[in-house]
Amino acid sequence: MPLFDVYPLYDVTPVRAKGVHVYDVNRKKYLDLYGGHAVISIGHQNPVYNRRLKKQISRIGFYSNAIQNPLQTQLADEIEAQSGCTGYQLFMCSSGAEANENALKLASFQTRKSKVVAFKNAFHGRTSAAVAATDTPKIIAPLNAQQEVVFLEFGDEEALAKTLSKEDVCAVIIEAIQGVGGLDMPTEKFMKKIEELCKKHQACLIADEVQSGFGRSGKFFAFQHYNITPDIISMAKGMGNGFPVGGILVHPNIKPWHGMLGTTFGGNHLACQASLAVLEVLKKKNLIEHAASLGEAFVARAKNIKGVKKIKGCGLMLGLEFDFEVGELRKKLIYDHRIFTGGSSNKKLIRILPPLTLKQKHFDQFFDALEQSL
Repeated sequence: MPLFDVYPLYDVTPVRAKGVHVYDVNRKKYLDLYGGHAVISIGHQNPVYNRRLKKQISRIGFYSNAIQNPLQTQLADEIEAQSGCTGYQLFMCSSGAEANENALKLASFQTRKSKVVAFKNAFHGRTSAAVAATDTPKIIAPLNAQQEVVFLEFGDEEALAKTLSKEDVCAVIIEAIQGVGGLDMPTEKFMKKIEELCKKHQACLIADEVQSGFGRSGKFFAFQHYNITPDIISMAKGMGNGFPVGGILVHPNIKPWHGMLGTTFGGNHLACQASLAVLEVLKKKNLIEHAASLGEAFVARAKNIKGVKKIKGCGLMLGLEFDFEVGELRKKLIYDHRIFTGGSSNKKLIRILPPLTLKQKHFDQFFDALEQSL
């Protein structure tokens, strides 16, 4: 039976990984500067991660959310302690799309409204409302297009105010650092305006932290660069270091009722242990501070690279924009220099989303390879 052919694939077959490196079937070693779409946060085969999962699977790996699972409470408390998001409530699921889907649904329940405001080049997932709020028409089926979504430009305060003044918007959803869209960031002034207008017109502010959360931006959540307070925070990817984990943090002003949201796999014992391992390593190794300082070093070095037109992002969620499409350049990096990098909807941008355990020497290796390839 053939696979349903929806992924363009590089001719590389990884069979083993450790730290910031991946090894293929021919024992070739690759530097991983992409982390499998920003998923690998504490490094491949992290010993704390492996130990926690092995110990848990020898006891119980899964049961439904119809029973008590103290690991969920432990995880909620640790997220609160490290993120500083005091008083929020945790609902767990299994992916970023599911997290955003539940965030949008919850906003609609809370406000009793249905329209969503998203932003140009946004990517929030591939399921129903999440994909409708994604600015990629090609992947929006007619079924999804029935959702009411308005796409605005970053910084367009007038359009935002006009749209929200109609009093039919349930949520404004925003990535503080756009992922797939190309690492664009709003200004602090605009983020503050979004918060102000959401409060005024009783719409929920959703911070999509699926890619940027759990330390990748140099803060626990990327919205914390702007000193705002979202109503709902969605998260996934780096939350589980490769184990399928997602979730939303819900402001205490939003009250739950039984049956309001639900999931089969979300918050299972293995998922909780995976995320607790990530949090343990983030804290012990000071990886959030490390991401911030290493990101600054990256920017300083990138300024001296010929051909780089713009340096985007922060922490270890970074991008280099050129004045040409980078598809062939990325192929050179992977096949000639054995370095994984990422692309985006901006075809002139290379995305850098490595494990947060990366060291300066690895960036030096990347820049040397980049200069040779250019």
